[in-house]
Amino acid sequence: MVREPLIDATVPSPCVGTCQLDAKELCVGCRRTIGEIIEWPRASAARRLEILSQLPLRTANAILISS
Repeated sequence: MVREPLIDATVPSPCVGTCQLDAKELCVGCRRTIGEIIEWPRASAARRLEILSQLPLRTANAILISS
C-alpha cells in the first residue's frame, strides 16, 4: 500500500509563522480561519486555491479596520 504525503506542496501554505487569532477569529499572519488552518493539510489543491483566493480581501479588510 502506497500512502500519499499528508502535505501537498503544489499549493504552498500561506502560513508566515505569526499564529494568533484576532477578534474576528482570523489568523493575524495568514488571515485563515482556524477551520481552514486545520483543513489545510488534507485539502485538495482546488480547495487550497479557494482558501487562498479569499485572503487578499480579508487582509484588505483588516487594514481598513485598523486604520
